[in-house]
Amino acid sequence: MSRQPDTFKNVPTSSEDVSILAFTSGTTGNPKATMHFHRDVIAMAEVVGRHLLRTCPDDVYLGSPPLGFTFGLGALLVFPLYYRGAAALIETPSPAALLEGVHHHRVTCLFSAPTMYRAMSPLLQQHNISSLKHCVSAGEPLPKATSDLWHTGTGLRIMDGIGTTEMMHIFISAREEDIRPGATGRPLPGYQACVLDENNAPQPPGNSGRLGVKGPTGCRYLGDPRQREYVVNGWNVTGDRYRVDADGYFWFESRDDDMIVSAGYNIAGPEVELALLGHPAVRECAVIGVPDEDRGNIVKAFIVLAPDCVADERMGKTLQDHVKATIAPYKYPRAIEFVHMLPKTTTGKIQRNVLRERELARRNARSVTTTVTPAIASRDLTS
Repeated sequence: MSRQPDTFKNVPTSSEDVSILAFTSGTTGNPKATMHFHRDVIAMAEVVGRHLLRTCPDDVYLGSPPLGFTFGLGALLVFPLYYRGAAALIETPSPAALLEGVHHHRVTCLFSAPTMYRAMSPLLQQHNISSLKHCVSAGEPLPKATSDLWHTGTGLRIMDGIGTTEMMHIFISAREEDIRPGATGRPLPGYQACVLDENNAPQPPGNSGRLGVKGPTGCRYLGDPRQREYVVNGWNVTGDRYRVDADGYFWFESRDDDMIVSAGYNIAGPEVELALLGHPAVRECAVIGVPDEDRGNIVKAFIVLAPDCVADERMGKTLQDHVKATIAPYKYPRAIEFVHMLPKTTTGKIQRNVLRERELARRNARSVTTTVTPAIASRDLTS
């Protein structure tokens, strides 16, 4: 830096010149390039950085999302730069490294995904994190069990948020004082959100449907025919199913592709995951539907157990009974597979599409070898 000039000339740009090409993480298929204008960057800084986080020059930001994704771009570059704060960058953001970073750099705002917060929770007593003021979660819905676990250990409520690469950053969330654990929150200033029925008509509070959002940012795919699927009647349709209550809070139900139809019943995979995460033996889990000759599909859970827990048939039966007692009994996972690790993107999202592809490959192999997979099994999915 010392070898560079002290001044430079700004390149003349329009507010609607393309500033960034951001690529989606590819959790639902091939990554897509999205175009964002210069004004979109300012909107992100004002809506999230100013209103939600109240960023000031004393803030130090730290997080696990890469700078190449818009969640990390906002957290670790745009917000601290725009408001004269600072960012602490960590080469390998493991749970222990993040907590050590909070301690060492006196971090005030931490950004990560739900799975990382859950992994950090058992390590909290080993680190001084008293400098923290805000904790932000995005990338996947924040389970109430994880929110409660973090609150018990820190006294802080995690601010859940939904944002997409297509929309630049978070557009629904809530400040700490307005958080309702389990709910994502309400639309941030400048944004409108609704739930859409099968005819793409907005529904009043109390209903469930596909999430639609519009505001100062929006989806602009670069030469991709999927543009017409994402933007419908002016609404950006994210592929998430939500319920909106009488107070305008949005409650996540499932991704469109996470809804499992089994023996005529609609079962939301995330609901089963929330039930499983409520058991102390479960560290992480992912639920998908797998084909079944009798029921069409059955619910299958991939589970990472907490340390010192034994992955055996007895544990599987215990977890099945726990789900039956927590939610409707017919929603329990009829198949359980214990794994050492779940496949994730670089941003920490669980790749359920990878699990589905592996199940399909196994099914095709069984059609040749006629080998039957047990209802409760233990495998290593890290390879």
